[in-house]
Amino acid sequence: MTTESAFAQATAVAPAAPSVHPPRSATGRPVPLAPRSIRRRGPVAGLLAADVLAVAATLALLPWPTAMLAPLAALTLALHTYRGLYRPRLSPSALAEIPPVLLLALIQWYAVAEALAAYAPHLALPWSTLALAAAAQTLLLCSARGVVHEARRRTAVRRPQSALIVGRGPVVHRITAALQTRAEYGLRPVGRVDEAHTDTDTDADPDTLPVLTTLEDVTRAVIQNSVRHAVFTHSPEQLPDARLVALLAGHDCHLWQVEGRTPSKDPDHLWGFAVRPLHAHRPVSAAVKRAMDALVAAVALLAAAPVMAACALAVRLSDGPGVIFRQERIGRDGRPFTLLKFRTLRPADEHESATRWSVATDHRMSHTGNLLRRTSLDELPQLWNVLRGDMSLVGPRPERPYFVTKFSHAYPGYQARHRMPVGITGLAQVNGLRGDTSIEDRARFDNHYIETWSLWQDVCILTRTAASLFRLGGS
Repeated sequence: MTTESAFAQATAVAPAAPSVHPPRSATGRPVPLAPRSIRRRGPVAGLLAADVLAVAATLALLPWPTAMLAPLAALTLALHTYRGLYRPRLSPSALAEIPPVLLLALIQWYAVAEALAAYAPHLALPWSTLALAAAAQTLLLCSARGVVHEARRRTAVRRPQSALIVGRGPVVHRITAALQTRAEYGLRPVGRVDEAHTDTDTDADPDTLPVLTTLEDVTRAVIQNSVRHAVFTHSPEQLPDARLVALLAGHDCHLWQVEGRTPSKDPDHLWGFAVRPLHAHRPVSAAVKRAMDALVAAVALLAAAPVMAACALAVRLSDGPGVIFRQERIGRDGRPFTLLKFRTLRPADEHESATRWSVATDHRMSHTGNLLRRTSLDELPQLWNVLRGDMSLVGPRPERPYFVTKFSHAYPGYQARHRMPVGITGLAQVNGLRGDTSIEDRARFDNHYIETWSLWQDVCILTRTAASLFRLGGS
């Protein structure tokens, strides 16, 4: 059974697509939707401007030249970006931001003081003055941010954005009711996504939100209603079809994950339900990752060319013709591709190649094949898959179609790991989950990697992979 057919069976319901209408105000009139550019860039642009103005006002209190504004502002914006102070929030609070802003201000002014003491001693100021500068900057920053947050709340009340609620059960109804009655969140539900909904389902929405059961319904609703938010009431790993997350992210929707009734360490919440942004890879992030993959793969292919030539010669002399082994694997969003490896064992037939789980202990494997597998040198041709765009350097390991279907039914969250390009190495692999190890653990590590992805995490995984390349393990 293919992924598409499994999804069709799970979602075969009403013959006609549900009608989804634009959000309406309390008077019944359609609510105008804000232009896309304003919705996406307004809050972040306001916070950036507030931070730069606060730094400029603080600098005006000190006997320093205005030329210091650029490095001070750049350092402030970098620290705030690292701390996540520009991430979207449903319940932003300037008071809650005071502790991290103060800490970052102290770090900023300490770094500036050390730099001035080393390169411009005539501009050095006493520590007491720098501490007061940090306090003044914190006060100005949080005041300016409070103005931006209040303006955002007022705009949210006047111009709410269409949202979809993903899930089922009592939490869905509570979230829907909260968004319909609390205008300050700026989200107006226009539909509920429930891929497992049936005509006989008793989990009816008391607010009669249209139920969307297929990807086609969701796509139509997103386009017709300019949906810009989706609130998930359970983990995306539990979705019957992981393509839903990619679809919503591809339409530039903000994705939110409801985590519980009580706010977590992150103060953001939705009427008492802890909520966090669901990590979805925007086009810019995907482009940066792809550029890094292509660059590193090209350099690695050139650097590893002598090693690959030696491996190919060893395979040819030891095992005969057919140096490269080709096998169908499943990539991002369930798309198949041909994976390349150095041949370490010639399977008896196509069925064995497609359905046999592990050949690590197969007596037919030559000493050359065994060495290539134990050192992972047999994976080097996959650099060409990366350069071609079939794979990434870092990501969930791709599997054969037979096992993807089997594991998707047996392990919750396995299908969700196809939200991201598959990779040569991954978080599961550097934690020892290779070969005949727990599939459930691998899926959990893969989904954790997807949820917490960053370029720095990719660098760390690649470094750990390189360090363990010649630790004789393999799969």
